[in-house]
Amino acid sequence: MLLRTIIIFSLLSVSTFTAMAEADVEYFRSETFKEKKLPLSEAVRVGNLLFVSGNLGIDFSKKELGLVPGGIVAETKQTMLNIENALRSSGSSLNQLVKCTVYLANIDEWPKLNKIWPSFFNENFPTRTAIEVKRLWRGAAVEITCVAYVD
Repeated sequence: MLLRTIIIFSLLSVSTFTAMAEADVEYFRSETFKEKKLPLSEAVRVGNLLFVSGNLGIDFSKKELGLVPGGIVAETKQTMLNIENALRSSGSSLNQLVKCTVYLANIDEWPKLNKIWPSFFNENFPTRTAIEVKRLWRGAAVEITCVAYVD
């Protein structure tokens, strides 16, 4: 009897969690992403957490997708602008970031990124991890992915 009760409770819990999880997930794709036929979501909200896709220093206003010129500083500024746009359109903001992961093509450029990083935030900074990677799309210097919260 106890085993049957545990099995039934487990099945009910799984189905309830699955139904709740499906109802609490929202995918965000801007018109730009749809027009450019990019096969990903800019962000996905699960409950009060917002997961922002990895972003590069791409200027989406250009017809052809490409990186902004100027190396890591220019790419970081454009990347953060892209992240800010994704956050805003998903109901969040840079001030609501809680975690960022930074992928660098050259870890020696970390000090350059670190100098401009504070300009994107007020007083509180999200947690951050930096990882050097062998290659990024089209020779990018940096890619950043983030987690934020939404009210």
